[in-house]
Amino acid sequence: MRGPRNPRAEATQVAGTDARVLEPSPPAVNEPPWFADDPVSTDGADAEVVTPTSAGPHTWEELAASDAAIAAYARDHWLGAYKPLPAVPPGYAPSRDDYHRVAYAVVSNARKQANGKFGLRYTFGGFGTPFFGHDEQVRVEGPELVVQRGDTVVAEPLTTLARAAELAGTTADDAQAEHDTVALGDLERTLDVPGEVGWFLGDWFGFATSVLEELRAGPAGRDASRIQIWPGHFDAALDAGDEAAGARASYGASPGDGSHPEPYLYVGPWGEGDRSDPYWNAASFGGANLGYTRLREAADPRQAALDFFGQGYELLHRK
Repeated sequence: MRGPRNPRAEATQVAGTDARVLEPSPPAVNEPPWFADDPVSTDGADAEVVTPTSAGPHTWEELAASDAAIAAYARDHWLGAYKPLPAVPPGYAPSRDDYHRVAYAVVSNARKQANGKFGLRYTFGGFGTPFFGHDEQVRVEGPELVVQRGDTVVAEPLTTLARAAELAGTTADDAQAEHDTVALGDLERTLDVPGEVGWFLGDWFGFATSVLEELRAGPAGRDASRIQIWPGHFDAALDAGDEAAGARASYGASPGDGSHPEPYLYVGPWGEGDRSDPYWNAASFGGANLGYTRLREAADPRQAALDFFGQGYELLHRK
């Protein structure tokens, strides 16, 4: 039987010292404003804390450089020693859409019925809720739905939306749908959710979260929101920038949608961007995007992503 996960405790054991991770960890946070732990906070940490961003005194990247076992763990969880971005699996788009349906119609609902919040996070191998209620979490790991309540864990392969909702203790509906959400469809239809696509999504959201948390650790973090996977859009994103100056924007990573068959990064200004600058290249919205193929072709995809987001932030704050 699968045991419960506590990512932060697990990482601390691997690192041999206090550690921070990108995934939510128990105990549940049941008070506003965020209802979730901050994955990169060093508040109350000792001098040896290891973090997944440059904000802390020590990084997973440094630790991984001298220990193969730590490097393997960091690589799998997008904490450091980063692996190359994988190729997009065959038959990706329809399967991605079914995972999207699970995210907005089932996983987010389990959290919303407990505390009114529906934002999701990167979790190992996929996506899931922060811990809520009495240390509960619902997550997708590869092709499986995992429901963790305290020390009890139930996992089974995804089959239909109806069965997934039953396992999660919720009702499947389209309450979290947005303008670009795929239609819910028949709740009893067998989902097209091969494990290859599930694990790919886990890597995409892990990569995205590692980049966005590093962005948040820099100047953009002064007025940045937390990073969430918005279930309706199915993208990981944060908002940052001076709204009063017309410089606030959403910085995000989509696994693809009706206009983009592959994943992409984007910067979406809340106001009007300067379309005369070639950086603002998005055809379907008033912002900029960087496609998956270009990211994979970069010598360092993670740095390419940080450069892309950083350029957008600088352009918006240029006087």
